[in-house]
This record gives sequence, structure tokens and C-alpha cells, in this order.
Amino acid sequence: MTSAWSRRVLLATGGGAALALGLPSPAPAAALPAPSSPAPAADDAFAALRAKWRELYLGSGFSPTAEPFRSKLAELGAQAAAHRSAMAPARGSLWPDLVYLDPDPDTDTESFGFSARMTTSYNRLRTMAEAYAQPGTGLTGDTVLRDAVVTGLDHLHADVFNPATPRYGNWWDWQIGAPQALMDTCVLLHDTLTDAQRAAYCGAVDHFLPESAIGSYTGTSTGANRVDLCRGIILRGIVGANAAKIALAAAALSPVFPYVTKGDGFYPDGSFVQHTSIPYIGGYGAVLNDGLGRLFALLRGSAWEITDPGSRQFLDTIEAAIAPFVYDGLMMDNVSGRGITRAGTSDHTRAHGVMASIVLLGLGADPAENARWRAMVKGWLVRDRYAPALASGSLSLVNTARLRALLDDATVTPAPEPSAHRVFHHMDRITHRRRGWGAGLSMASARIAHYEFGNGENKRGWHTGSGWLQWWADGTNQDQYSDAYWPTVDPYRLPGTTVSRKRMADGQGGAWANPVPDTRWVGGTGDGEFGTTGQHLQGLASTLHARKSWFWLDDCVVCLGSGITSADGTAAETVVDNRFLGTDGTRRLLLDGEAQPTGQGWSTTRTTEWAHVDGHAGYVFPGGTTLHALREERTGAWRDVNDGGSATPLTRRYLTLWQDHGTDAADGSYAYVLLPGASAERTAARAADTGWLRILAQDADRTGIHVPSLGFTGITFWAAGTAGRVTVNAPVCVQIREKRDGTATVCVADPSRTVTGLSLTWRRPVRSVLSRPGSVTGVRTGSALSLTYGDLSTSAGATHTVRVRLR
Repeated sequence: MTSAWSRRVLLATGGGAALALGLPSPAPAAALPAPSSPAPAADDAFAALRAKWRELYLGSGFSPTAEPFRSKLAELGAQAAAHRSAMAPARGSLWPDLVYLDPDPDTDTESFGFSARMTTSYNRLRTMAEAYAQPGTGLTGDTVLRDAVVTGLDHLHADVFNPATPRYGNWWDWQIGAPQALMDTCVLLHDTLTDAQRAAYCGAVDHFLPESAIGSYTGTSTGANRVDLCRGIILRGIVGANAAKIALAAAALSPVFPYVTKGDGFYPDGSFVQHTSIPYIGGYGAVLNDGLGRLFALLRGSAWEITDPGSRQFLDTIEAAIAPFVYDGLMMDNVSGRGITRAGTSDHTRAHGVMASIVLLGLGADPAENARWRAMVKGWLVRDRYAPALASGSLSLVNTARLRALLDDATVTPAPEPSAHRVFHHMDRITHRRRGWGAGLSMASARIAHYEFGNGENKRGWHTGSGWLQWWADGTNQDQYSDAYWPTVDPYRLPGTTVSRKRMADGQGGAWANPVPDTRWVGGTGDGEFGTTGQHLQGLASTLHARKSWFWLDDCVVCLGSGITSADGTAAETVVDNRFLGTDGTRRLLLDGEAQPTGQGWSTTRTTEWAHVDGHAGYVFPGGTTLHALREERTGAWRDVNDGGSATPLTRRYLTLWQDHGTDAADGSYAYVLLPGASAERTAARAADTGWLRILAQDADRTGIHVPSLGFTGITFWAAGTAGRVTVNAPVCVQIREKRDGTATVCVADPSRTVTGLSLTWRRPVRSVLSRPGSVTGVRTGSALSLTYGDLSTSAGATHTVRVRLR
């Protein structure tokens, strides 16, 4: 059934809906030419690319009557029907709730909203076109729906997206958002559109997305944005049968492939940065991954196939950069920028599309690589019990089909999570995975921002770079950061952070400011299994300074802090943990074996040697500490953290453990051992084993530990000095592991990027050096090991490993 206006409007195919309804006429330059007879079929090459893009966009090989496809197709049809019935072309809008006419057009935040509504209008038309093209939607082949889409395209072209309209708001809408949705729709309805319509729409894309947009690899034309820009031009070339456009944009992808040494893109260590200083594998990195996967598949076998040797290097990023941040089917928030505060998404939903992209990219990988990736993705799929990808509703139909086929492939055995420690020194992130648990650490430095705020998103992410420690234990707590976490968690008490309680303004620092601290000693070292990490923390808009260290071991993380100072006139705190307990959680808390009350609002402050939260973790405090504990129900709304979110209040329960360093802290410190997934019995046993951990030093110059049973020594030297048996003459990070086979590894990194020469002495008898990097210029063995290093400042914080045989 059509709406009151649709019968007369849907028949208008030439001058646009505005003219058909007697609305104010657009500028003459924006009017579409009169309709012509249907265009002859394009040559085989362009027709083949259109067919391939349709399949990439719509999917194939699934039954529209089988679940979950039947429900998804029905939902798509319902959305398209709702869009059609609400469509009411008018000057400045195609839908009454999406007014894109900006009364004061410029590039301020308010104008961003108007340009975004233009893009959303094109997205709705694309949804309607998909419902027309897909089987089983209830609107498949519906000519009334098809004509409504064409009417909408004509109206948007005549009214806003045309060469006579000056650009306003967000550049992204004009160069990426609207062109992509428009060209996708043109491919889906290609044979319905006239030559004149296709030419007009392509002309608008040429105007707002000119070839100069990919003329140089700089500004907004880098990384994921570059891929999106190229996609828009390639599709414009396909729709307009312009081979030169396709060739130009395919070639312009080449700068995306090589590793970068600064700015946006992938780094050799697996880091991915966008917006100059934001770790973004879970956002723009995922977009880049998906976009390249589609373009590789689209152009493969054509005259424009992407053959740049660098594309092989890009495939390496799947295991080097993407996989380390996906854990049991979720994408860690610490590489997802401002996107963590978008309602309707979570760390799980962000991973779903990434998994499907990896499956698509695998088609162009070598067989062994593809087999590994398919096993890896299948493992994520089967282990995600909180928000299974095929049941969550977040996936597009085409991605659902890809992952469903993988799950049904009996020849693929799910791969387990690997055990590995990774240091991403170009983006101040750490991942650590052991048997039964995994963790991720987020830091900030003069290179990497405290947080990202823009488009009114992530207004309270101030402390996500202050040593925020996320962790998960296998099979439990998969919702820890997923269920309305960001609107309800106390933003001053993120797990693992050391912060000043100084009040912050929403969006502190300003939109797109990407505020960075002045500190440079941020990073760490590791041997691929265990790790040592340090952060000289400077608080955002605060006088707070702290030296934070983490030692990543087999069943735990040893967390030490020192030199905590602040003159903000407020308390400084270190948050041991802040566990999300859901809407009605009452997990038992033990303090030194004594069960605490479970009522909301309960709190205590007491000297504690160990704590345990049922189903979560154990915490050991060497020598005891004054621990604060609080159970609370917190209420917030998505709009509190994202201007585009709902104002509906949400309430969740939390259990928080923290140490208070006092108002205007002076040389404060903390020490605790986090045991993810540990039982109360194991936690108590670790606390009772007072010889298990030896703290070698803990001050503003050096922080270090020794664990005899593991042969592990880790030290963050904030300045030259001695800790335990190790002496250095420069500020470096050192880790030593003695193995049972009589060998040891000495790992050194220069997180500050300032050390031009280093002397290191380990007072332990060493027989010989088995291997060393070129950075080691001198060696002396015997009763002690002495190593001389050359310039480490140019290695960007990377690890230098020496392997020795012990006496």
C-alpha cells in the first residue's frame, strides 16, 4: 500500500520529486535532464564489475527461507517499507525527520548534523534498493518501491547533492558517505536508471569527489579514508563506464599498503593509527580492512586487478595487527576510538564485520594462510557466547552468509586463542594472552592521545589512556565492557588507571584536539611470551604525574606504581578494578577470606592482603594495603557520552576496588597482583607465598620485580641506576628470563626514543652470547654480562633481544 503522495510522485522520473509536488524549484544547474530511452547495455567489462559488486553487496549462496536469513530479509523489507511510507520530498528534506537544509551553512558542529542527515537519506534509499533486489523481503521486485528509490535519488540530486550546492558540514559526508551510498544504489538499480540520470549522479560525485581528492597521500586522504575515497571513484567509474576513473583509483590505493613510520597507517609492529594519534584498528582499521577486501575481490580477474606488490604486505596485517585485538569474538575497545560510545554497538559487534572481512580477504591469500585465518575466525565465532555473530543482528546479510558458510564447513577446526605477548610501541598498546585469559593495556604519550573526542562522541573518555587495563577470563565476563558500560561506568574509575579526581568538562580539550601529554617514556619490551611495560603518566588537564609499571606473567599481571604526585586540590586514586556486574549482580567479594555484604551502596576501607570476586579474579597486595571497596548502582544514558545517543536512563551495578593516594598526593605508590579467573583458593595461596614475588625497586627512578620460580626479572628504569642485579646508564626497559635449558634472554627497549648509547650490566655468570642484534656493539661475559648498545633512539621503542648461555 502506498502513501497519499506516492502514486503521483512515483511516476515522476525526470525533473525530480520537488517539481512533481509543486515545491520550490532548485537551481537550474541542478535539474536533471529529461528522461531518455533506456540505455544500451554497457560493455562486458563494466557489466561484469556491476554483477560482481552486486554479489559482494547482496551476498550469494544462502537460502532466503532458512534462518537467520529469513528473519534478516523480513527485517530489511520492513525497514524499506517504513522508509517508503514515511518519504515526503520537500525543499531541504526527503524525510521529515532528516532535514539536511542548513540555514547557516558552514563547517561547525551544528552543520555536521545537517550534512550527516543528507548521507542518512542516501543510506535509506540504498536500504530500499537492497530490499527490492534481495529475495524474500516481501518487496522483492516491487516496482513501486523501485520507483520510490528513483524519485528519492532525483530529489536529492536536484535539491542538495549537485554541483550548484556549496559543501557544508562534514567533508566525509560529501566525499565518502553520500557518494558510496549513491553509487551502491546506482549499481543495484542500474538498468532502471536512464543514461541522463546516471550521468547526472556521476557528475555530482565528480564534483564533490574529484580526482584531486586522491592526488596526494596527505590530510584526509590517508589510511581508511583513502580506501573509502578510492572506492567511491571506482564505483563511479563502473556506473559511468569510465575506465580511466577505475584505473586511477585502483592505482591510488598503493600508498595504503606500505608500512609507515609516522602519521596514519599500519606500522611494522602491527600498530594502526588514524587521525595522527589515535589507535584505531577496531574503527578505521576495520573500515580499511573491509574496504580493501571488497575492492580486491571486485577487481580480481579484471583489467584493473590490484597487483601492487605492497598488497601482499597488507595481507600480513591480518595476523600482525587485527588478530591480537580480537579475543573470543570481541574487538578490544582500546583500539576503537570514539566509536566505543555509539549506542547499539559493542566490542562484540565491532568484531563481527572484521571477522567477515578476514574471510573475504582470505580468498586472495595463499592456501595455508587462508586455512589459518578460517580456523582463527571459526574459533572466535564458536567461543563468543555473549553476542554470537550470527544471532546478534549486527551483521549485514552478505557477511552473515560468509560466516554461516564458515561455521558449516566441517573441514575447518576452530583454532584456540594463542598464548602471546605483543608490544605495539607505535600506538602505546599492549596485548597479553595466556592459557585461560587475555588482557589489553591502553596508554598515552607525546605520540598517542589521551582519548578521541569529535562529532559529539566519547565525551567522557578522558582517562582511557591513563593505564586502562581490560581483561577477560575464558568463558566468563564476555559482557564486561559490552552492556551499556560506557554510559554507566564511573569515567574517573576505569580499571587499572591512576587518575586525579579533578572534574573534567565533557569533551575536555575540544573536538578533534586529540590532546597528548608531554611525557615520552611510554612503552615496553617482551619476549613474545612474558612482558615488561612502563608509562610515565601525565594526567589530562591535570598536574598528576605517576610512574606505572606492569609485569605480564603466566597467570597474572604484577602492577606497580610510584612517584604519584598531584597538586590539583583533589584526591589521586589508582583503580585496582571496577567490575561490571550487570543489572542485578551481587557477586561475592572476599577480603582476606571474609565475605563482605552484597547490598548496593555498601562500602568499606580496610587494610587488606588479598581480595577475590567470585567468577572474576583474585587480587594480592604484597605487604598489605589500605583498600577501598564500593558496591553501587550507576545510572546514565548514551546521550551522556555521545550527543547522538538516547536519553533513556540505564542502570547497571559495579564493584570497585581502589587505593587512595590522598589529596595533592606526594610520592604515592601502589602494588597489586591481578590474577584473572583465579579461584579464591589460588588467590589465598599466592598471598601466602611471600617469597613468590620480590620487589627490587619502586620509586620515581626505577621499578622492578624478580620472580624466582619463573626466572623472571623486569625493570622499568625511568633514569639510569641499579635494580637488583641489573645496572644501566640510561632510561630503558629491561626484561631478563632465565630458562631451564641453561639459556637466558635479555630484552631491552628505549620507550622514550632518547637513548643514543647504553651500557647494561647483569651481575650473573654468563658463559657465552648465542645471538645478538646489530644494535649491540660490545659484549663481555664471565662473572657478569656487560652489553654495550649503539643508538637506540631511532628504533622507535622496539625490542632488542640478546640470547646467552648461563654458567
